[in-house]
Amino acid sequence: MMNISILGAGAWGTALGITFSQKHNVVLWVRDLEQAKKMAAFRVNERYLPNIFLPNHLAIENDFKKATEQAALIILATPVLGLRATLQQLAVMPNIPPLLWVCKGFEANSGLLPHCVVSSVLPNHKIHGVLCGPSFAEEVAKGLPTAVTIASQNEAFASCYAKSLSHSRFRVYANTDLIGAEIGAATKNVIAIACGVLEGLALGLNARSALITRGLAEISSLTIAMGGKQTTLSGLSGIGDLMLTCTGALSRNRQFGINLAAGASKSILLSALNHTVEGVQTTYEVRKLAKQYQLDMPITEAVYFLLEGIMKPADMVSFLMERETKLEFGDSANQLKIEDAN
Repeated sequence: MMNISILGAGAWGTALGITFSQKHNVVLWVRDLEQAKKMAAFRVNERYLPNIFLPNHLAIENDFKKATEQAALIILATPVLGLRATLQQLAVMPNIPPLLWVCKGFEANSGLLPHCVVSSVLPNHKIHGVLCGPSFAEEVAKGLPTAVTIASQNEAFASCYAKSLSHSRFRVYANTDLIGAEIGAATKNVIAIACGVLEGLALGLNARSALITRGLAEISSLTIAMGGKQTTLSGLSGIGDLMLTCTGALSRNRQFGINLAAGASKSILLSALNHTVEGVQTTYEVRKLAKQYQLDMPITEAVYFLLEGIMKPADMVSFLMERETKLEFGDSANQLKIEDAN
């Protein structure tokens, strides 16, 4: 049993607090004082996980210092948007314990993956990694079986905490490809928005399957370009997370795409939600990276056009289907030239 501090009481942070408190002493840091008081008094996170009981042994704390001072492991459960600020609060600690983060995406404007943000704020901290994989917070909080992975450049750290955090309903694997795991976890949200658009337009399961498959090809090209391993994408943080987010009813990114297909605007949808739709900001950052690495990522481009109002949802299929045919496994130099058989 160890002392774990989880920083961030959104849906995912709360769900992890519930599941890890089965084996460990867990403190959940709640940034908003009023929310912390309500969660402590009524033992429920009404905003993010209503009707799911918080166990009595899960401690709720608003004071950052108190929440972290006894921690043997700190889990950063803020969105990417809040990652740097939270790390800066940790930077004043004399001895920072091992870190895991669960946010998915790229930092706005800088385009940095989470591990790069960590390194920029805590350059001397080397015992850290990402926890990711196919996992809806609500199902984890309810104790439904889930498998995820810890990816870290420190293999001993990943293996140790994969074992420590696993239990009968939450299985954790270890992985040493931090870059690949983070890219897979982030970019699948872009593809999930596109899948939601297809579903909202009632374009069928064939189209969804094709989109997921070609989406994985886009994720693979970016992963390899940025130094990750393609084999990682065959695992939990790759195809596993992609399939769940593109097809699951609890996927916020998929639902966002469905609402886009119904004619709702990006700004109205985002203002109406209590939760972060990570795929929106990720789309902009992935598009920048695609241009930087000179990659052909048409699904990402289509989602960008939708978000910017340049393209209507109904036009997305034509944009993707009428592109020049090419080899399925080949680069843009290997275009198939369709000629008259006669």
